[in-house]
Amino acid sequence: MNDNSYPLAKEQYAAFGVDTDAAIERALAIPISLHCWQADDNIGFEGQDGVSGGGIMATGNYPGRARTVDEVRQDLAKSISLIPGVSRVNVHAYYAEFEDGFVDRDRLEPKHFRKWMDWAQQLGIGLDFNPSFHAHPKADDGFTLSHADAAIRNFWIEHGKRARKIAEAMADAQGTPCNLNFWVPDGAKDLVADRWTPRQRLAESYDAIFADTTIDESKCLDFVESKLFGIGSEEYVVGSHDFYTVYALTRNKGLTMDMGHYHPTETIHDKISCQLMGQQKLLLHVSRPIRWDSDHVVIFNDDLKNVFLEIQRGNAWDNVVVALDFFDASINRVGAYVIGTRATRKGILYALLDPSSTLQAYETEGRNAQRLALMEEFKSMPFSAVWNRLCAKASVPTGANWLAEMEAYEAGTLSARD
Repeated sequence: MNDNSYPLAKEQYAAFGVDTDAAIERALAIPISLHCWQADDNIGFEGQDGVSGGGIMATGNYPGRARTVDEVRQDLAKSISLIPGVSRVNVHAYYAEFEDGFVDRDRLEPKHFRKWMDWAQQLGIGLDFNPSFHAHPKADDGFTLSHADAAIRNFWIEHGKRARKIAEAMADAQGTPCNLNFWVPDGAKDLVADRWTPRQRLAESYDAIFADTTIDESKCLDFVESKLFGIGSEEYVVGSHDFYTVYALTRNKGLTMDMGHYHPTETIHDKISCQLMGQQKLLLHVSRPIRWDSDHVVIFNDDLKNVFLEIQRGNAWDNVVVALDFFDASINRVGAYVIGTRATRKGILYALLDPSSTLQAYETEGRNAQRLALMEEFKSMPFSAVWNRLCAKASVPTGANWLAEMEAYEAGTLSARD
């Protein structure tokens, strides 16, 4: 990086009232929660060879997939070392570890995630958590919390209750709240005659899960997530965006919005200001949809920029949690982590460098040509110089220099895996 590039960039941004030093500091401090399931292709570690039930699938067979939970953590640690800013790790329930013998998901306890908690403390990061309502025989027909069979519903209700206790234990161990995200795959492949009853059962099941008043809700922060469709639920999804918007508002729960869980031409940035008129908190799953596949590796594109610009222009950073949700088994998995997380951090920085107050003043004054012109000018501002300064400040590689470390890790670690 040219030694003069950052001072010159800083001066250019300052001409529009933007403090790049302050933007860097704040961008580094906003946590991004990395998802454990990119490392092993969303298979989990319950003794099975692949996903069963629930309609989630990673495609590709690039060498080096994590074969154990320890290898998942190893890959996450390597990835985090190449990513600037505060990182967290998002753990799914079927990444439990069973030193005393396997137990099913309705019997999981905090002790099954003790190694995760110890590891996170060693790295100085926080953990978030997800109950796993997929990849299980009791999800084979595509229904879990909304299942017509009360016995199956009760199994999953108990799993949800256990997940809240685990999240609370994680919060105790790390000294920060644990964000707990509920997503279920429930739905049907083709036309249904009754959309009402499964949604009623889903709401009642959630009510039963959240009825446990012994959980400290300042430690376990509950979020509920919608879905547009899944494999096997192409026509009808019980937990739609409308369902969860109403449920979160009426039960005082956080709402999760995944960038890939809407119609292909629909983006979420315009929804943020609407939802935060009523929702107390949003959890954003940062992903990249392509047609009907919602979980491609995140890149620094307009959709990503617009999401974080919307948060910046509404001064809503304190009301938003940022987490990742993508999985690609066709490329180096550590590379996928680093590309996606660095892109997300870029999106945050890009938004914090926005001259929002000036743009909004122009709009108030009716100076709309000035507003549009400044928006256009900022597309060609020297952003890369500020980004490189952020990386240098965080002591991680600037530019594409991290690729050499990824390649060395692949040659020395990933290539040894079967």
